[in-house]
Amino acid sequence: MDKFDFHISEEDIKREKNRARELRKTEWWKRRRAKGVCHYCGKETPAGELTMDHIVPLSRGGRSTKGNVCPACKECNTKKKELLPMEWEEYLKDIRGSI
Repeated sequence: MDKFDFHISEEDIKREKNRARELRKTEWWKRRRAKGVCHYCGKETPAGELTMDHIVPLSRGGRSTKGNVCPACKECNTKKKELLPMEWEEYLKDIRGSI
């Protein structure tokens, strides 16, 4: 078993997804998204196209809290999938190195 793998129940994930839905309704989230900048690539993105990404994914033990969510463009959110921040940074280094 990988030292970064967690067994998270479907019930826990469902509860955190509900918390994320509630967090999306807050003024705090609306202000973060209104800035129109992806947390990962820094690209300006229309607010309506930014998604909420869990920095530490729910499937890896992350929670739906202000400190663990960020606005991300669809491209970055899709590529990041279930990677932890350190794994994502390694991925970005590999991609940048091959360009």
